Amino acid sequence: MPEANNVPAFCRVLVLVQPEIRIEVSLPVNWNRRLYMFGNGGYAGESLEAANRIAHRNAALGSGFAVTQTNTGHDAAKEPLATFTTNPQKFADYAFRSLHVTAESAKRVAAAYYGSRPVKSYYNGCSTGGRQGLILAQRYPDDFDGIIVGAPALDHFGGRLRSIATYQALQKAPLPVEKLKMLAEKVYAKCDAIDGLKDGLITDPRACDFRPSRDLPVCDAADSATCFTSGQIKTLENMYGDLVLNGKRVMYGWPVGAEIPGPNGTSGWDGWLVRANGLSQSANYAESALRYMIFPKPDPNYDMAKFNLERDAHLFNEVGRMMNATDPDLSRFRAHGGKILMYFGWADPALNPLMGIGYYESVLKKMGPGTHDFFQLYMMPGVFHCSGGVGPACFDPLVRIVPWVEKGVKPGAIIAEQIEKGKPVRSRPLCAYPQVAKYAGQGSPDVATSFKCAAP
Repeated sequence: MPEANNVPAFCRVLVLVQPEIRIEVSLPVNWNRRLYMFGNGGYAGESLEAANRIAHRNAALGSGFAVTQTNTGHDAAKEPLATFTTNPQKFADYAFRSLHVTAESAKRVAAAYYGSRPVKSYYNGCSTGGRQGLILAQRYPDDFDGIIVGAPALDHFGGRLRSIATYQALQKAPLPVEKLKMLAEKVYAKCDAIDGLKDGLITDPRACDFRPSRDLPVCDAADSATCFTSGQIKTLENMYGDLVLNGKRVMYGWPVGAEIPGPNGTSGWDGWLVRANGLSQSANYAESALRYMIFPKPDPNYDMAKFNLERDAHLFNEVGRMMNATDPDLSRFRAHGGKILMYFGWADPALNPLMGIGYYESVLKKMGPGTHDFFQLYMMPGVFHCSGGVGPACFDPLVRIVPWVEKGVKPGAIIAEQIEKGKPVRSRPLCAYPQVAKYAGQGSPDVATSFKCAAP
């Protein structure tokens, strides 16, 4: 491909691995001797020609990387959502196999084209892509030297059960989208200033003891726009509470913070957790899993309201074994010299941020204090799923992980910006967990230099 629109000249190679793993390897003329792979979203199966994927590829090519991507083994246009999982091979390819196959294929193509394999390899993905990054570290620890993990969907077992529980609670007592603004106002009135600064951000939602039954106005009689019915309160208690089945917690309750409207005026919950008409995004994913993943025979008409959580949760066990990226033993990845930079928005409405902290702490427990030398987690106040929201979410993780891998320079505090209408409106340091950004007592709360990373 000739140089055009600030994209350097490159050779594009398309690979097909049976049965349907499609791989693109793009090789710039001026190569920095590094490989870069980026991940997928949702149930994957994206076209390699999708505009957002081409843009991602081109940006990495502009930095000199050889770039690779995959559809993970199926075409979402033909087999949407989880429909492809009725084919065991396609399911395995999506869950883990395609990742290693893509990495190894790209390295072989690079070796054939340049005469040598990449000196270092990097991976970057968010959501499903974040899960893929952890799968690579856990199952294929020699494939990548640096892995960027954004908001990983690492616990498919617990995540899908949580979505089913939320759907069933909302079926009993729907939560109108119109009441999310009032809910957000009550949450932030109680929680915003707990960190010592009233700035529209909740630094750590765990510090706020918000209870719908105590802190929200309850309708004494008929439903009203200024209060919540007892049924709606019960629904909210369900959503904020842990999902406990047969005496065991299988997923955390939602932390407060994502109720707030983002820059577009839409609540973080709107679309992901509640929707005025039709299924929310999380319910749509869960329904498809129920219909095509867990039963011996697919049922395209299965009613999610009928799923018995206490009795039938075990049906997701095999899915969890295939999909989950929860293994805390990263000893082989550490021995390889690998580094992981993981980030999670505290106001993520799609994937529970406590899941990310729980995994990081499980690795810390397994691997010991030296975990900080190869794996660092950054929590992002006010940030929605992968990006957006009311907190600073824009930063380039590659410029942090490459020096860490190649020169031993730890990422340290990362300056992130909040961008609105193409301009930065706020900056804030992201701190390596468990540290948080604390206001220094003077200076603008919208400028990163007014904060320091410190123990919570």
